[in-house]
Amino acid sequence: MADMDVAAVLFDMDGTLVSSDGAVERAWTTWAAEHGVDAGQAIEMAHGSPSEPTVRRLLPHLDEAATMVAVARQLELQYDDLDDVTATPGAHELIAALDKHNVPWAVVTSADERLARARLGAAGITPPILVTTDDIAAGKPDPEGYLTAAALVGVPPGRCLVVEDADVGLVAARAAGAHTAALRGLDGDIRITTLADLIPLVADGR
Repeated sequence: MADMDVAAVLFDMDGTLVSSDGAVERAWTTWAAEHGVDAGQAIEMAHGSPSEPTVRRLLPHLDEAATMVAVARQLELQYDDLDDVTATPGAHELIAALDKHNVPWAVVTSADERLARARLGAAGITPPILVTTDDIAAGKPDPEGYLTAAALVGVPPGRCLVVEDADVGLVAARAAGAHTAALRGLDGDIRITTLADLIPLVADGR
């Protein structure tokens, strides 16, 4: 981390800190069936993105009132589906290393606050700073979420490492000027298999 001049870590939530793929896919599959949308397309478009813009892209013919009803329904399907939501491999260990070495960290998610706190709680993770879609005007791939988190941790974006599992999040991170670590074989400044891969970097940097 010292070689990259990194002083803070900003995490995506779903698929990065929290394993919630099953819950996400179940919610979108049910919602897609209700709205006559292809479930596979819905899941692909939704990965890493907030529900509202995804619904707007999938159902562009709806008026504003109907769109918001559809968005509310999609979120409602996710709020209470927590049975198999857990921390991702290495998440607790990496957080412990960050705290031990006094590296500030935050979570920046495309979920709203209710859903984010529900999933993080199910995973046993309490972030010191949480930025959700309720806190910003534009979600990923817009950099606003990561710029907001950088300001809240008190570290310039260029000295933040963003950890992501979705291309849309990596686009947001790069637009913010941050370094990137990518899961799922995606292209980041660092490619990692699990969050535990970052633990040596934390120790070496501090």
